[in-house]
Amino acid sequence: MSYSVLKVAPAAALGHYLTPTPTGFSLHMSASPRNLRAVRGLTEATLLNAGVTPDLVDSAQLVLSELYGNAVHACGDYVPLVAEVESTPDGVWVRLHDPDRRRFPRRTGVHLDDATAESGRGLPLMDLLAPGWDVTPTPVGKQIRCLLPGDSN
Repeated sequence: MSYSVLKVAPAAALGHYLTPTPTGFSLHMSASPRNLRAVRGLTEATLLNAGVTPDLVDSAQLVLSELYGNAVHACGDYVPLVAEVESTPDGVWVRLHDPDRRRFPRRTGVHLDDATAESGRGLPLMDLLAPGWDVTPTPVGKQIRCLLPGDSN
């Protein structure tokens, strides 16, 4: 299987605009199930092409999906989002920007091993996979930044 995603010119399609970077990509999109599948697939292809281990690729996809779902929950369907994925010597950066400056992620007190909880495991999962993740207000919303440490860390 060939992963030549980064060799294509920036592509625009209904609902998204892709800008490849030397170590990853930036994808402007409206939140939809189709675009979530697209950004997960792009994350996989980009990171595998960069030599990232499959386990770290899976973790990056999981964190990105969690951030995406939280943004849709907070802002609504078809909200404009910007997803950035970048491979570095320290690991993989996953960043997601949404337009709501007022709503920041809140921990609910649910633990990953709570079998009775129907939701609320996302932030503890992010704490586990990307310790030290943070939220930064921006002029047009907020960006959540996560560094998933590489296998050597």
